[in-house]
Amino acid sequence: MPELPEVEVTRQGIAPFLVEQTVVDLVIRNGSLRWPVPDIAKQIIGQVIRQVRRRAKYLLIDTDAGTSIVHLGMSGSLRILPHDTTVEKHDHIDLVLANGRILRFNDPRRFGAWLWCELPEEAHPLLAKLGPEPLTQAFNVAQLAAALAGKKKAIKLCLMDNHIVVGVGNIYANEALFAAGIHPEAEAGKIDIERLTVLVAEVKQILAHAIKQGGTTLKDFTNADGKPGYFAQKLHVYGRGGETCTSCGNLLSEIRLGQRTTVFCGICQTR
Repeated sequence: MPELPEVEVTRQGIAPFLVEQTVVDLVIRNGSLRWPVPDIAKQIIGQVIRQVRRRAKYLLIDTDAGTSIVHLGMSGSLRILPHDTTVEKHDHIDLVLANGRILRFNDPRRFGAWLWCELPEEAHPLLAKLGPEPLTQAFNVAQLAAALAGKKKAIKLCLMDNHIVVGVGNIYANEALFAAGIHPEAEAGKIDIERLTVLVAEVKQILAHAIKQGGTTLKDFTNADGKPGYFAQKLHVYGRGGETCTSCGNLLSEIRLGQRTTVFCGICQTR
């Protein structure tokens, strides 16, 4: 599943081609995604796209009439293409622009979403209870300490809880905890403020680095052939269970935590 950096790089890739463009059509070939795609052609045709934002792993395409809420699910992708580009299998939705381009949504597994919101997006059920964005000042050690107070759950599970902080998926939770020297099974409410301070800094640094790296390594968003996915990056623990720790040389342990693969160094990461 694409994580926050992949979604943010997608936003950065498509936004320059969408902002201030007029929508002339919305073509829905298959509306059976994670939730039924609403028929919003009347609302969106003739509207000018004002901005493209991201909230957690949702992309928000704003017009004066309302906002399209797009989620890539497990296999979705967005491409900017000429309007006459041949339709391929799993090309479910085209947002057609007056400049002759389209924003095409492709999703083989159909776990993605394309929804519509005329209220302030903060009021939408999918967005209303989300925690702070990790790369903003709203995510800080005081906020995290308050959210974790009294919690007996493993810190990794808390870090991946979108009510506490959004967008820290499995890959980056593994990496941030390793960088902070915190065992993924450590009881969240017992981690002291000094270690939480390091953890917050590492989450921000790792996500920012991944976004920067993705901006230079993902395939062109105007190329019909490529599909965005995980971009090449150096990972210290994720996907490396049984290999040697990049810091101490110890063999990395791999367990299941919250039904997700969790890799850590039993020497470098403590409870």
